[in-house]
Amino acid sequence: MGQKEKKMMNILVCDDDREIVDAIEIYLNQEGYHVLKAYDGEQALEVLKTESVQLVIIDIMMPKLDGIRATIKIRESNSVPVIFLSAKSEDTDKILGLNVGADDYVTKPFNPLELVARVKSNLRRYTSLGSLNVTNNALFVAGGLCMNDDTKEVTVDGEPVKLTPIEYNILFLLVKNQGKVFSIDQIYENIWNEEAIGADNTVAVHIRHIREKIEINPKEPRYLKVVWGVGYKVEKQ
Repeated sequence: MGQKEKKMMNILVCDDDREIVDAIEIYLNQEGYHVLKAYDGEQALEVLKTESVQLVIIDIMMPKLDGIRATIKIRESNSVPVIFLSAKSEDTDKILGLNVGADDYVTKPFNPLELVARVKSNLRRYTSLGSLNVTNNALFVAGGLCMNDDTKEVTVDGEPVKLTPIEYNILFLLVKNQGKVFSIDQIYENIWNEEAIGADNTVAVHIRHIREKIEINPKEPRYLKVVWGVGYKVEKQ
């Protein structure tokens, strides 16, 4: 991704601590991104209505509308990647964030290099998902589950299913390799392109979401199966 393309990338940074917003702006400007600022969840939603935004970095604890509730609102109409910032390192916060549709999570105080790396990795996934220069008609089918990798459309028994970019990538990995079992670490390393350290909860939450969207009965999945002690697979149908 050249500097020129990056210049077009708008990143919305939302935190009620203005110093943090200004600091993140400096790091991202150095990388060639353009930063839009908001200081509470309501302001963030307003920016998203008027601006084209490629990624959102949002604090969890904020006045007026916190990051969790703002993300729920964002996800009603937008699949833009969302990275949560939180002063808490507790897993419950992290899981809650992923549950409402966040893609990634950075704990304060954060290392600027780590934040920039997460931004790049999420943008890479998002732009590759949305890229239009696909040549072949890549249709992948498992029973009633159908994935068109040209249009990124997913249907179950003909009904469209809305997945976030990460959910799509995880499901696509499994559908493309039907019958093959992937461990949690393998899924994490394939999708996040980084070493899996403590990836269990992150992957499990996304798997649960996918099941809730594609399975008639998520507790007795027809497509996305768990292989106890090993990992996950999509059955050959």
